Amino acid sequence: MISYSKALSLIEKNPIKLKNEKISIINSINRVSAENIFSPNNNPLSNNAAFDGFAILSRETKNLSKKKVKKFKILKTIAAGDNPKIKNYKKNSVVEVMTGGLIPKYYDSILPVEKAKYYPSNNNPTHLIVSERIKKFSHVRFAGEDYKKKDIVLKKGELIQPKHLMAFTVLGIKEVKVKKKPKIIFYGTGNEIVDYNKKKVLSWQVRNSNNHYFTSFGKTLHYQIIDGGLIKDREKKKLKEKLKKTFKSDIDIFVTSGAISAGKFDFIPKIISELDFKMYFKGVYIKPGRPIMLSKFKRKEKLFFGLPGNPISCAAGFRFFIYPLIRNSLGMLKEKKFKAKLVNKYSKRKNFTHFARCLININSKGTGELQILQKQQSHRIESFVKANCWGIFPSGKKQFKPGDIIEWVPLIPSS
Repeated sequence: MISYSKALSLIEKNPIKLKNEKISIINSINRVSAENIFSPNNNPLSNNAAFDGFAILSRETKNLSKKKVKKFKILKTIAAGDNPKIKNYKKNSVVEVMTGGLIPKYYDSILPVEKAKYYPSNNNPTHLIVSERIKKFSHVRFAGEDYKKKDIVLKKGELIQPKHLMAFTVLGIKEVKVKKKPKIIFYGTGNEIVDYNKKKVLSWQVRNSNNHYFTSFGKTLHYQIIDGGLIKDREKKKLKEKLKKTFKSDIDIFVTSGAISAGKFDFIPKIISELDFKMYFKGVYIKPGRPIMLSKFKRKEKLFFGLPGNPISCAAGFRFFIYPLIRNSLGMLKEKKFKAKLVNKYSKRKNFTHFARCLININSKGTGELQILQKQQSHRIESFVKANCWGIFPSGKKQFKPGDIIEWVPLIPSS
């Protein structure tokens, strides 16, 4: 067996190679950018009004005050979307401009409508009476103040989210280059496993949960997961043939649950060695999920993960081994871990890393508090359902006490 840190190091050194593809921005949500995406132009394209008001040339108001006023002729009205061109420009004039309307080139400031004094009347004005100095660029949105041409909109390796779609559409970005989705196939194993639809389950049988839990991630995250079905312990030849067929496919990662320990029916390690895979590790000093295995097919860029059969061990294997591998393969940064104060004591074997089902709460002072739930055994699902995060208790320490700072990650990856 090896340590968790050593296992992660091997995972980082063996990413799967994924090609790039260009897709429409409309189909880009939850895809990972394969390159830096730059703004093709300024946004806004031109100076425009931040408020409803009147475009004015600030220098023409230089010496104005309540004692020294000046009339400015109103030339026209410009709404957002109107052409700002002026044919009849005159000195000491203004143009009414609505919020977002472009400021004609002769003017440099906006006098808000709330400050406007109309002449000869409010109902039929031809001029404004200005009795104060207007500061240059007052209430102006500048061209390029949001994005300048060639500013980075999204960095390589970042996940495209709806907020990015807003920027892409505003900036006129129609296509983006993304990483192809990793394709994963998952096989459950075990004579005891039966379909979850089965009405009556015998005492020695277990309804299938691993296949459904694992493949559900393909609907919400940035990769494809195929349900390969169930393989009974006496059907190891069937699994071998299935793996052989998929070697020629575009499957990137093979995953199984169960049959990887040291029992009589734990046939996975033998099959993998017969199929010319190179073993990277079998067994990691972790809990839950110690009998986990990673191999690589020697002749192709394909990886194999063997996960334990217990539901929580399988979930931990995905969360702390397969998910980091996928992020690395997509060129994403390492997942950010959070920290919180532990509220109850915890003990473990010193050389093991534990992934505990926990609740993270924010107290009245705004401090994160991490509570370890009861019933942490790998076959027990109740604490997993109640949890909202995994607490990570690293090797090198046996006892953890209330007040210790502990790292945690969300139960389910959000990106």
